[in-house]
Amino acid sequence: MPKRTPEEWLAVTAPPEKTKGVLKLFLGYAPGVGKTYSMLTEAIRRHSRGEDVVIGVVETHGRKGIAELVPQLEVVPRKKIEYKGTLFEEMDVDAIIARHPAVVLVDELAHTNIPGSKHRKRYEDVLEILEAKIDVLSTVNIQHIESIAPTVNAITGVVVRETVPDWVLQVSEETVMVDLTPEALHNRMRRGDVYRQDKVEQSLKNFFRRGNLIALRELALRQVAEQVDRSLSSYMDEKDIQENWAVRERIAVCISSNPRAQYLLARAARMARRMDAELYAVHVDDGERLNGKDEKSLEANLQFAESLGATAVRLKGKSVPDAAAQFVREKHVTQMIFGRTAVEGWRKILYLNTINRFLRDAPAVDVHIVTQEPD
Repeated sequence: MPKRTPEEWLAVTAPPEKTKGVLKLFLGYAPGVGKTYSMLTEAIRRHSRGEDVVIGVVETHGRKGIAELVPQLEVVPRKKIEYKGTLFEEMDVDAIIARHPAVVLVDELAHTNIPGSKHRKRYEDVLEILEAKIDVLSTVNIQHIESIAPTVNAITGVVVRETVPDWVLQVSEETVMVDLTPEALHNRMRRGDVYRQDKVEQSLKNFFRRGNLIALRELALRQVAEQVDRSLSSYMDEKDIQENWAVRERIAVCISSNPRAQYLLARAARMARRMDAELYAVHVDDGERLNGKDEKSLEANLQFAESLGATAVRLKGKSVPDAAAQFVREKHVTQMIFGRTAVEGWRKILYLNTINRFLRDAPAVDVHIVTQEPD
């Protein structure tokens, strides 16, 4: 075998060429929790380590702590845009791409740009910057996520007009929740660190009521937990990890068209609530045609499952235990529930064979047999 030159060895061991930038998000549950401050302090640390970091846009909102950090980094001048006789400033995407730093800071991802800007929304600016192979640090509040905004409106009475589509958050390779207790946020507001003193009391009685903040904080925690869960699932798929890692409980209940399945579902829902677990209601279509009455009964069971907060799933497969085992493997289910009636003779043998086949083919999973009364 011919010897490789040092240059050839470097070519072999060099990391693959970067195809696009990496997005990192700082997520908060309310204004004032410290998203922009956290983003800036990370950027300054990176800059001190030799990374080429610039500010695309940072909104200080008059907050002293943020204003003191901004001068420590290079700022790409904003673009001036005239609209209805008034001059506005927006982030200059083209100037950032021409400057081509390693990292750029883009505050307030949900911001809507002034008409005449290159893109309508700031997140569209970010997507273009990522395509230019520039990493982005950005910030967003939980109320600005499109699917969550209606819930925030119901909780706080505030209509959220600027939103980011949910899929944009999935572009992020890392999401950091910037957390602060509601009490600490109230203290920060009373010191004047968030709003002017003349606005504080009114804010505390409206959007920043303690109950609102507790609910918003839970929404943000759940959002981050979902993203971590997706990351773990992707990692397990990538590494072909077949066994279940019981990091979070997932319960699946196998149901039929039998009306007694609703008893199973109710039991499963109570278990899921106690463990804060995801719940799936699984029906396996084995090719046997259902009559009209059974089809209606099955639909009623699946609707009942959804009313309990379960995800209803209809699978196709020649074998119920095989399809159920495959579902457990794909969704990393940790607990499986089957119903059992007081059957005798060949029906009992058939039932036991089904359970044994499932146990043989499924990964490690806890199995619950819930006994029901016969018709």
